[in-house]
Amino acid sequence: MGRTMRTVGRKGYAKIAKPLLFRQAPDASHDTMIWSARALRAIHAEQILSTWRYKNPRLEQTILGLDFLNPVGLSAGLDKNIDLPVVAKKIGFGFEIGGSVTAQPCEGNPKPWFHRLPDEQSIVVNVGLANRGVAAAIERIMSYPHRTWRNFPLSISVAKTNSPQQVKPKDAIADYCDSLRQLEAAGIVPLYEINISCPNTYGGEPFTTPARLKKLLTAVDELHLSRPVFLKMPTDKTWAQFAKLLEVADSHKVAGLTIGNLVKDRKQLVMPSALSDEVKGNLSGKPTQAVTTQLIHKTYAAYGDRFVIIGVGGIFTAEDAYAKIRAGASLVALTTALMFEGPQLPGEINEGLVRLLDRDDYVSISEAIGADHQAG
Repeated sequence: MGRTMRTVGRKGYAKIAKPLLFRQAPDASHDTMIWSARALRAIHAEQILSTWRYKNPRLEQTILGLDFLNPVGLSAGLDKNIDLPVVAKKIGFGFEIGGSVTAQPCEGNPKPWFHRLPDEQSIVVNVGLANRGVAAAIERIMSYPHRTWRNFPLSISVAKTNSPQQVKPKDAIADYCDSLRQLEAAGIVPLYEINISCPNTYGGEPFTTPARLKKLLTAVDELHLSRPVFLKMPTDKTWAQFAKLLEVADSHKVAGLTIGNLVKDRKQLVMPSALSDEVKGNLSGKPTQAVTTQLIHKTYAAYGDRFVIIGVGGIFTAEDAYAKIRAGASLVALTTALMFEGPQLPGEINEGLVRLLDRDDYVSISEAIGADHQAG
């Protein structure tokens, strides 16, 4: 029944919903998606979406003391104000990374925020951390029934407020710590993610140098947070530069890494000349796929299971997700593919992962983590 409904969902999205959404400007399509999720929740109709889910105990894991029904999550960037957890869980995601949120509300960059590249399976993103602020996010999370979070861990991604006042590293560190203190005091989310790699903001990415990252993580350590901390890593560094950041993370209370963020290099496109220089922003989706998988592979080779790795970037199929898991990711997360492929996608990927486990004669998904290194 579930596979049939996922097939129907894929065809319906491709023939009806996607053409309607793609007739709208990308920013309007994003707003439509959020509005639809709110509407479904308001009329308690989101249950119909559960027909797309796929469940199998072979995909279950306990990581950092938290239970995940499957390894496929919704990555940060789509659900900036924590509007989608109920819908995300219903359609079959195993967890969500909400935000990024900031200490103060942000309007974001001037619109348009998004530009579609259908032939590249990519979206140019230039949002600039638009969100209602961490206090509003906390209020929204508290509005959900407690059962929402059963077997559905929520991580909140924290970034520095996108403002000229937070450009100086000292002020930016205080801003990060303000958000984390508020989340810690509320005690309502089990994971924190520190986003040091959002490229579309005032001051760029000041904490992607070892010295500044050390200062930030030292300040975070001093908060004595009770939840595990993940670090959202950049994708535009050489391996030598990336490895220096890992050395810093290793010496602090960082439990995990999210690898990675948007890609700046437009040469990653199949047809770079097709994207005008007038279009501002950086690339999501397929152009991020190879670089993030390679960084995961090298990180796992260097550190093994020291860090829990969440693989993000260019996941459209079960094979894409499995490549990141075999490279060393315990979990994976996506956003762009959801817009191109439809809401049945998490179920399709999870079902496909079980077929891949069968192919490789693994009993559970945990056996596949880092398998490429074992094979080597």
